[in-house]
Amino acid sequence: MDRTKTDEYVEYVRARMPRLHRTAWLICGDPHLADDAVQATLAVLYSKWRHASTVENLDGYVHRILTRRIVDERRSRWSRVLLRASPPDRVAPPGESGDYDHVVTALRALPNGQRAALVLRYFADLSVQDTARALGCSEGNVKSQCSRGLSALREALTRSGPEPGSDRPGTTTMRLIA
Repeated sequence: MDRTKTDEYVEYVRARMPRLHRTAWLICGDPHLADDAVQATLAVLYSKWRHASTVENLDGYVHRILTRRIVDERRSRWSRVLLRASPPDRVAPPGESGDYDHVVTALRALPNGQRAALVLRYFADLSVQDTARALGCSEGNVKSQCSRGLSALREALTRSGPEPGSDRPGTTTMRLIA
């Protein structure tokens, strides 16, 4: 690849890296797997940069690569193996974690399709069309997955009761830091 194309790639990656990592982490729920997925996505992107740089919606193209990478990894037999050097940390009792942790925990409890649709639509801020392209499904499916996912999140957050510092009973607020 020539120097100008390489510079374009580096500039794109620098600008999008935090957003890609946050999206991957929200979809898969593990920061280490998110790192792996982002790195694999960027390797594929680099190998296809000549084509990718001409795509109309580059962010949607990259999110599609990322989402497919995470889904493919989950299908792998290795995704069921849990390797640890030491026992897991004690789970914090209810009420000790912040609102953000509470929402992320509820998000992780959703089925993969609903979680991916919600993360791409509302955290990665993709349109319905771009989300459908990234997930390889219809726009109606994206709307349906988002509707069901939001209902399940609302129910999970309401069922767990009010959070400390919440404005209203049974609600949780979350601020996404960009």
